[in-house]
Amino acid sequence: MSNYQAPMRDMQFLLHEVFNAEKLWTTMPAVAELIDKDTADAILSEGAKLTAGVIAPLNRNSDEQGATWSNGEVTTPDGFAKAYQLYCEGGWGSLSGDPEHGGMGMPKMLQSFVEEMTQSASISFALYPMLTAGASLALSAHASEEMKQTYLENMYSGKWAGTMCLTEPHAGSDLGIMTAKAEALDDGSFALSGTKIFITGGEQDLTENIIHLVLAKIPGAPEGPRGISMFVVPKFLLNNDGSLGARNTVTCGSIEHKMGIKGSATCVMNFDTATGFLVGEENKGLNYMFTMMNYERLGMGIQGVGAAETSYQQAAEYAIERIQGRSATGVKSADKKADSLIVHPDVRKMLLTMRAFNEGGRCFSTYVAKQLDIVKFSADETEKQQAEALVALLTPVAKAFMTDMAYESCNLGQMVFGGHGYVREWGQEQLVRDVRIAQIYEGTNGIQALDLLGRKVVANKGKFLDVYFAEITTFIEQQANNQELTGFIAPLAGALEKLKAITVVIIAENADDKNMVGASATDYLAAFGLLSYAYMWALMAEQASKQSEHDFYQAKLYVGHFFIERLLPRIDGHIHAIEAGSKTLMEMPEGLFNYNH
Repeated sequence: MSNYQAPMRDMQFLLHEVFNAEKLWTTMPAVAELIDKDTADAILSEGAKLTAGVIAPLNRNSDEQGATWSNGEVTTPDGFAKAYQLYCEGGWGSLSGDPEHGGMGMPKMLQSFVEEMTQSASISFALYPMLTAGASLALSAHASEEMKQTYLENMYSGKWAGTMCLTEPHAGSDLGIMTAKAEALDDGSFALSGTKIFITGGEQDLTENIIHLVLAKIPGAPEGPRGISMFVVPKFLLNNDGSLGARNTVTCGSIEHKMGIKGSATCVMNFDTATGFLVGEENKGLNYMFTMMNYERLGMGIQGVGAAETSYQQAAEYAIERIQGRSATGVKSADKKADSLIVHPDVRKMLLTMRAFNEGGRCFSTYVAKQLDIVKFSADETEKQQAEALVALLTPVAKAFMTDMAYESCNLGQMVFGGHGYVREWGQEQLVRDVRIAQIYEGTNGIQALDLLGRKVVANKGKFLDVYFAEITTFIEQQANNQELTGFIAPLAGALEKLKAITVVIIAENADDKNMVGASATDYLAAFGLLSYAYMWALMAEQASKQSEHDFYQAKLYVGHFFIERLLPRIDGHIHAIEAGSKTLMEMPEGLFNYNH
């Protein structure tokens, strides 16, 4: 099925009503003259047309056909090249790019919705421009002015693509043990040697050149992650006039055969003394990469919501049209042999769970995007510092919790279809397979949980938490007498107190039990995510309650109450698991994990 339609009304609700983006933009000199409500709505409308009419119809064939590799060359699925051309002609690749180098300079709050639309239409397709946008961001933030002028305009236009080359066969999450090396040459360039794996779009037939951002170590650099540098390694070297020159010695050795996202080429890239150029300073490569990673990890969360939104749309339509059985409270469709699936409580529970997580996730991603915009564009230094703390704290939650809930939602969508969800023609099984990767790449969700609890909470004794918790507390106090929010404020306040209390316990016990963080991390992130979604639902309910006579706002309140009453209570299970400590995880001897003993 390819009948995806962008949830425009919900996006406009978040942008204009919940977060009042146009008022925020007027305080940001760099964007104040570029964007207003009408411009934002026009961009969303055009994005919706492109994704629904051009990209979504390609998704099933991209899975059936997949990307193919032969003698170092990669061919993308039928239709991708034409769709990519239309995508680039529409300027979508330059939406949030630096205006000084051909970008439009749009805020992340707006761009995140276009990202979601593209991910909803086809994750495989969306990954190609997504990686280019990430590489462009890193160059814009850290490259020399000459390097920016050399590469950015063609990358924004889509004429050239970009990649991130981090992972090696022996070095995944632990980048400090990478062996790719970069030897300095007399002309100021470097010769890069090594193999990188899992490189999205490392080779493809969509663009005339590919600009690889490669992490490698210069001989004599410090050990571990402190000795990593970043290099630009073009597929084709450039002549003095900027035209394409000789083919560089970087080749695609193979592509992976994957569970999902089969239309996206996941490449093994071999660098055989390939010519590269240092980005910024030596040994700063990991720092440079993390500039981009905050955006990319939010992008993973958005990817999850995108897939889950498509799953929900299809499942809700199917549940309304499919007739099976009769309602427990009496016949609802007397003119038919059975009632629709939507009359059954368990089907409604699945659909409401999907919608509650999807809309909560969309609101949360917009909230994090807002913080990124404040960091990038605000002229208020105090405001920027608070936003930086929130970005650091919330990025792992956005990546991990949003994708975990998206995978749950896609599984529920498949279940609504029953046996039809297990066969290919309906598209649900593809969504389950495609969205699974979002929990794994850009740092597995377990790594994100360790980052949240270990680095962002325990290591600084909750300093970042203070900013976030203070904001939630202020909202609770402001809405304490709002009778329309009675069902939201008390549960939100209760969840906040529970998370505060368990945070104190973890920090205290970590002093004597160094496994406490590792044993608690995933449960802590889940509890943190539930609290965050409860806050998002309270923000949305506050606006929806003002116009509850309209269908859109009525639905928002119905779904919000469902989240608070049926999903937020999961937080208690996660907190009880944390209270159990690390003993039951760590006491069993290693050898007993092998059944052969």
